[in-house]
Amino acid sequence: MKTLTVRKIPPELARALDAEKRRRGRSLNQTVIDLLCQSLGVGRRRSNGLARFAGDWTEEEYREFKEATRVFEEIDEEMWR
Repeated sequence: MKTLTVRKIPPELARALDAEKRRRGRSLNQTVIDLLCQSLGVGRRRSNGLARFAGDWTEEEYREFKEATRVFEEIDEEMWR
């Protein structure tokens, strides 16, 4: 395992890391490792965190959605006169 030293951590980042460590109930070291893995997509699919709000669609669900909303792509020429 490689050891990494990070210097000159801005105070606001140090506070945010400390708060995140407390929130997760983990050590600062493990919190930093988890955050780096998450942001770099190491060990699992990279995520922007929005999936927990939106979920994931299957290809079939996506096709059904596109079909159901296709009418919204059409322009009503009468409305634009």
